[in-house]
Amino acid sequence: MRLSARLRTALEPLVLELLARGLCVVLDFPGNTRQQRAWFRDLFERAGAEHELHVIEASDALCKHQLRLRSRDLPAGTPWTTDEAFDAITAHFQPPSADEASPSCATSATERPSSR
Repeated sequence: MRLSARLRTALEPLVLELLARGLCVVLDFPGNTRQQRAWFRDLFERAGAEHELHVIEASDALCKHQLRLRSRDLPAGTPWTTDEAFDAITAHFQPPSADEASPSCATSATERPSSR
């Protein structure tokens, strides 16, 4: 979290400038909590930009399976998200509330794991 806050502080002026110029910005940052998503809202509201909140609804089992598939070919010793780390992270998840909604709707993931 400490490093995430430092990164947000460093990126914020750039993101605001890009949004103010009318450019699209995609932020692949954690939005697991209402507080984390509030930072995104603050950015687009300050810039007067439109936004879309995308939510992927998938079971923990599917997410863990996808993490294992994604990590299976990493070189030995490369850090990756373990089931335990996943559980610790998702324990703090707060689904978006109606007042956080955007024109886009939630996207549900299929429960059939990809073999890729």
